[in-house]
Amino acid sequence: MGTVKVGFILQPNFSLVAFTGALDALVTANLVSPEPVFAYQTYGLPSAVTTSDVGIEIAANGTIKSLENDFSSFDVLIVCGGLRCSLTEYSPLSHILKSFDKQGGLLGGLWNGAVALAHANLLSQQECAIHPDNHALMKEQFPQVRVSKNTLVVTQHRATCTGPASALEMMLKLIARYRGAEIVRAIREILSCDITSADQDAIPLQMADDPTLPEPLREVLELMRKNIEEPLTLVELAEHSQVSRRQMERLFHAHLDSSPSRYYLELRLRHAKRLLAQTNESITNVAIACGFVSISHFNNCFKDSFGMTPGASRARSVAGKIAAEP
Repeated sequence: MGTVKVGFILQPNFSLVAFTGALDALVTANLVSPEPVFAYQTYGLPSAVTTSDVGIEIAANGTIKSLENDFSSFDVLIVCGGLRCSLTEYSPLSHILKSFDKQGGLLGGLWNGAVALAHANLLSQQECAIHPDNHALMKEQFPQVRVSKNTLVVTQHRATCTGPASALEMMLKLIARYRGAEIVRAIREILSCDITSADQDAIPLQMADDPTLPEPLREVLELMRKNIEEPLTLVELAEHSQVSRRQMERLFHAHLDSSPSRYYLELRLRHAKRLLAQTNESITNVAIACGFVSISHFNNCFKDSFGMTPGASRARSVAGKIAAEP
């Protein structure tokens, strides 16, 4: 499989953080691979030197005029937008996008980059994600475009997102498409190294709100979140979500790299860890509140997951609070 070539079109005042988030995913993909799997080029509109939204100038590889002679070699073209980007049509850009679309490549937009795709009539009867500030404009000027409430939309030939965080997620989805889920897991391990332990504890409880996950999986996750004290069986989860147990297991393995039972247990244990840190409830009451009928079973599961007993976890939290006091 050859190198996937990605082109970024930088509009004046493009969002630097959205662009670098998307680009960082590609750079990291190359770092974790035995050999480079992605190549990228950047292009300005009227000039190769383009000023970002924070005033930093980026010297691109060329202008879209030079891209016109080379776009056939690209697999993906992404228009980088930003809060102060012009929302009027730039004819040379529309021409490039239309020509690229005819050869079957994937077109994308960061922030409000989808507006350029709409001007080129490349989103007609399609769903797209765009920054909320531009929803009204899209609905008014391009009624044939379906504006999504989600932060990103990735289809066979289109990829759009609303801002910096979703730009990274959008690129990870594209990387998974071209190079598989394994490389994405490796990228996440590197790029999530600065998430605090408190943030990590919160992530599972928020997964049901992730619009990029399949709806049946989100329903199961929401059921788990609402039934921590009295956990549902896997059969009950499947029945309430109107999926088979086998389908539910496939969804968890494909999207969360876990089994339903393991994920549910970790969800309850993380909730227990928060209760130990944030309340004065006894360890017995915390165990019951998280669906454990046996204190010894709770202690063993907690230690297996966090490397310490519930009592030690509470003591560490108390010590941390004391150390943080002025």
